[in-house]
Amino acid sequence: MAKPKLATASLAGCFGCHMSILDIDERILQLVELVDFDKSPVDDIKEFTGRCRIGLIEGGCCNEENVHVLKKFRENCDILVSVGECATMGGIPALRNTIPLKECLDEAFLNGPTVHNPSGRIPDDPEIPLLLNKVYPCHEVVKIDYFLPGCPPPADAIWAAVAALLEDKPIALPYELIKYD
Repeated sequence: MAKPKLATASLAGCFGCHMSILDIDERILQLVELVDFDKSPVDDIKEFTGRCRIGLIEGGCCNEENVHVLKKFRENCDILVSVGECATMGGIPALRNTIPLKECLDEAFLNGPTVHNPSGRIPDDPEIPLLLNKVYPCHEVVKIDYFLPGCPPPADAIWAAVAALLEDKPIALPYELIKYD
């Protein structure tokens, strides 16, 4: 029987949650025995190769490409998990939500104290994904099945959640895995 597939993606965030996935240390070898990684930076597969049992998403949606990737994950994954504060709440990238987008772009490309931009143009190449007016947590774009809090969530919490989902058990994270005090 084929192993279930696990996909992961990083949207608008810092990639710290993927580092937490890798921090499961030697259990990554156990995970490889239980699942096949599909679309993921872990194995550098760029496109889905088939239906995935679990999708782990870190980061929120700050541009059109993030929205496209997230919607593809929802279409291709039976279970979709928001991993970390950026995916669940918008995180640090969402700090820009209180400032109009034009003001952010002006500061970044025209008026910032370290900006050197003799052309006076804000980059607008069609290859650059269009920025959204705000950063959205994943559940505001697609249906999310589970949320793993933390910045990043501890490796043990990620391991416990994935193991429970693979065994068709409810995710039950003890306080020690989700406390931040």
